[in-house]
Order: sequence, then C-alpha cells, then structure tokens
Amino acid sequence: MATRARVRAPELIGKGGWINTDGNDLTLADLRGKCVVLDFWTFCCVNCLHVLDELRELEEKHRDTVVIVGVHSPKFVHEAEHQAVVDAVERYEVHHPVLDDPELATWKQYAVRAWPTLVVIDPEGYVVAQHAGEGHAHALETLVAELEAEHGAKGTLRRGDGPYVPPEPVATELRFPGKALLLPGGTFLVSDTTRHQLVELAADGESVLRRIGAGERGLVDGPADLARFSEPQGLALLPDGTVIVADTVNHALRSLDLATGEVRTVAGTGRQWWQGSPAAGPAREVDLSSPWDVAWFADRLWIAMAGVHQLWTYDPADGTVRAAAGTTNEGLVDGEAAEAWFAQPSGLAATEDRLWIADSETSAVRYVERDGDSEYGFVVRTAVGSGLFDFGHRDGHADQALFQHPLGVTALPDGSVAVSDTYNHALRRFDPASGEVSTLATDLREPSDAVLVDGDIVVVESARHKLTRLRLPEEAVRVAAVAHRTQRAATEIAPGMLRLDVVFQAPAGQKLDTRYGPSTRLLVSSTPPELLAGGEGAGTDLSRELVLAGGVTEGVLHVSAMAASCDDDPLNEYPACHVHQQDWGVPVRVADGGATRLPLVLAGMDEDA
Repeated sequence: MATRARVRAPELIGKGGWINTDGNDLTLADLRGKCVVLDFWTFCCVNCLHVLDELRELEEKHRDTVVIVGVHSPKFVHEAEHQAVVDAVERYEVHHPVLDDPELATWKQYAVRAWPTLVVIDPEGYVVAQHAGEGHAHALETLVAELEAEHGAKGTLRRGDGPYVPPEPVATELRFPGKALLLPGGTFLVSDTTRHQLVELAADGESVLRRIGAGERGLVDGPADLARFSEPQGLALLPDGTVIVADTVNHALRSLDLATGEVRTVAGTGRQWWQGSPAAGPAREVDLSSPWDVAWFADRLWIAMAGVHQLWTYDPADGTVRAAAGTTNEGLVDGEAAEAWFAQPSGLAATEDRLWIADSETSAVRYVERDGDSEYGFVVRTAVGSGLFDFGHRDGHADQALFQHPLGVTALPDGSVAVSDTYNHALRRFDPASGEVSTLATDLREPSDAVLVDGDIVVVESARHKLTRLRLPEEAVRVAAVAHRTQRAATEIAPGMLRLDVVFQAPAGQKLDTRYGPSTRLLVSSTPPELLAGGEGAGTDLSRELVLAGGVTEGVLHVSAMAASCDDDPLNEYPACHVHQQDWGVPVRVADGGATRLPLVLAGMDEDA
C-alpha cells in the first residue's frame, strides 16, 4: 500500500469529559491497536447528523477493530452545556464514546476548520487521513480495510470490544419529541423522534391514545404496528385530512391515514440528495435531504429541506416534488426564491399571505411571500437575523434582536409569530406590525415547536420529553439581553494576496470523475463582502488567489467545495461514483506576519503543511 505521512496524533482533551464510557476517561494509549476515527461534530449541524448516520454501518461491520470517537465541538453557547451534549448523544443514538470539548481544545490541536471533520488514526497512534464534510463512508471503508491488513500483518492490530458503554435507558412516554400537530378532534399528533414513532395524545397533552410505528429505525410502509420511521420531525395536515410526515433521516415524506393508521411513502427514495441529482420530478423517484418540517401554503406542501439549505414543494395532485427556494449554499441572502440562501431551515408556519421560516443556523426568522413581479413568483425576506455567526437572546426592534438556533415558528391570530427559540430555552414573539421582538416565556427546555389551542399555546419541550401548555401572556417577560458571536479563533492572514488551497486527494481505488467535464467546484465569498477585492465567485479549480481589500481587518471567508470521484476499475463498465462536499466559514483577521496560504482539507492530507 502507499506510503503515508507519519504524524503523531495529539492527545484527546476536553473540559466536559467523556460520555458513553461509564465515567471512564480515555486516552490514545487506551486505544492503541485499534483503528480510530475521530468525528468532530456539533449537534446543531445537519451535516454532522448525516455523518453520524453514514458511520453506523462502518461501526457495526468493524466493531472489533475500529473505535469511533465523537469529539463534540460546539458552535452555539447552548452546545457548550454538558447536559445538552448528553441529551444530544441519546437523541441521535450515538453508540460510541464522545468527548465533550466545550473550549475546542482538541479541535485546535487537530487544526480542524469545519463541522463535520473526520480524522483517521492508525493502530500505532499516527494520523493517516482527514476528511471534511459528508460522503466519505466508502473512502473510510477502503482505508480501514487497508489498515486492518497492514497492522494485522505487523502484529500491531488489537481485536476485541471497544470502550463504548451504553447509558441506562430512561422511561418516559415521549423521548425527545420534535414537532406536534393539533388534529381535528382536539387530540395531538407528536413526532416521537428518538423512538422513531408518531404518538397520538389526548386533549390533555399527556395521555397516550395510540402509537404509530414499530419503534425501530427503518423505512417500512404498512399498518401502524409494522410501519417504520427514522427520526421523524415535521407534521402537516393536507386539505383532504391526510397527515404528511417529514421522515427526516429516511430522507422521505410519509403519509398517515388517521382513520386506519396506514403509513405509506409519498416522496423520496430513502437516499440522500447529492449535488447533480434531479431537483424536480415524480415524488417517489427524486432523492430528498433531511426534510425537517412541512406546511401547506399556496396550494402545495412546502418542505424545509434542512439537509441542503432549501425549501422544496410537494404537489399531491400530480405527485411531484421540486426545489422552490434556495441555491444549496449555506447563509442568509434574500431576494428571488431561487437565488436566496438558507441555513438549515427547520420550522415552517403558513398564513394566508406568508410562509414563515425558522432558519436555524442563521438564528433567523424569515418568510416567503408571493410576488407577481418576481421571475419565480415568490421572494424570500428576513424578519429577524443577520447571519451565521451572530446569535443571542435580545429583545427589541428586529434590526438588533437576536435568537439562538430556533427550530419552530407558529402563526398567532393577531398576525404575529411565536418562535420556539430552542437554544435560548424560550418562547419568543415577533410582531410584523411593530417590528418588535419580545419574550413570552422562559425556563422551557429546548422548545422545538408549538401549536395554538383555544387561546393557549402548547409547546414541545423536546429535552423535557413533554408538551407544556401555556397561557399566552398579555405582557412579555423581561429578559436581560445577551449577544454572542461564534467562538472560534480567527486565522491570522497577511494583507494583500492569499493563496486558498482546498486539498483533495481521491481515496484509494478512486480517481476524479472527468467524463463529463470538470469534477470539482469552488465557490468563495466573504462577510463583509468588502473583505475581498478579488477572487470571489465560482470556478472549477480547487486552488485560487484571493485579493484582500485594504481597510477591512477582520471577517469571514465562506468557501464551498465539491469533488466527484469514481471507482478506478477498468473492468467495471459502470463504476460507483462518490460526491465529496463541504462548506467552510473561516473567521480571519488581517495582520502583518499572518499566513499567505489558507489550506482547507476536503479529503487526504495537506502535504505542504
């Protein structure tokens, strides 16, 4: 096999300690003899959740030789709370040890720049590969097989059980519920996300009337006791009385017949959408990507497609889906629907003239409305929020108010919007008439949705595993204002010219797919836009000279890269192809003596480091 660079892996340190190890601390010495995959993740990040799902098969197949270690590296303040990380590990069924690193100590030691990032350490304790983004499962499988063969022959491979110790299960009627729907008869339908079920509760919001789904992860249609979901979230009632379920990890929409309990798939293939896949067509033939919420608006069902930062629509009349808003680039850009940028839209609420959106990663509340002058018929606007890196809990006028990763929006009778401000543990309110944001309730625990019931509001307290009924207050709660920026150390760069290199090495047994033209893509922009005087925009070369403008001393470089590789087997007429993609937001500070080169590893090792 090819000779690899020998870089000793830094030790694993994190102030929050270890989860899923029965209280034991782990060191790299404890893992010697195993193939170790470090998964740098944070639980707000839908791409990180995709990677968790990608790793499940590798984890099961190589259980006696591979140890996956999650390194939780927070973006938001809430994600630095240890209990929140413990909750996330259970919520997303993480079945390997997790290091809670709230101060990003291990992140810095490994020079990680993006969520998610995977680092592979061989059985002798050396780093042998790094991958950013999604879509690397095939490359990891190949590399692990090589490491097993190499170190098995050398006698440095140690087989046997790993250090994972599952936590004790907790008995509750709901477990991390996601969304709720008020049914015509006054009962509630709740997505019991971690248990892969739907639960119908009585009007009291507590008594269980029935469960829909077998309670096992899967994509199976059929009667209520046999059907399977995978982390379902959003729920919507169609005009004909059918319920549509956003079956998030199955990348599908499911329908539920309330009378019979029958479940069937109406959109999606069960596969995740990748760049280059069709974005319109017959609903059962088009891939989706982590649909998180659904709502009926403008005579069609709108889908918050969190996995690709877009809104899609489903037309039940002709059985088709299509991308309706967003470019797949992650950020906050308003305008024509097809040109707007979103960042993990996760909550939807429709009124007669607007579709309200909880755009979670920008901590923003946004909306879609019809526009007869628009080329696409709809435009996207932002009500509250400024971008990917500013968040907090601050009331007041919309131009300076702050949320922290909201997951839900609820239209109120007076035209205002209730916001499930998830990471602030609060219910907030935005009034379009006055432009003011206020706080309605605090001391909630990760509220993810809310529904109106007879003048009250019923909140899904996801991390308390319950529905909580609140009287809508006449006066807002007074909360001390706090504001945050994402706490990541800025990279110092020299003024003038900056060489941007996205490092991509096709994994073993693969080559770049150039059959239909360039197989790579690079898109660069900045916040503020004035940071760059040249080099922004799209291209196919993964290296580029950026020109920094004078007078701007700090900002964020936004880099989106994609590379496609195919299996390199001349005897295979139809080789399997793999898409590698990642978005980086790199905080930078312009200073004399700073770096003149910025390497970002998409896959492989930076040989110039």
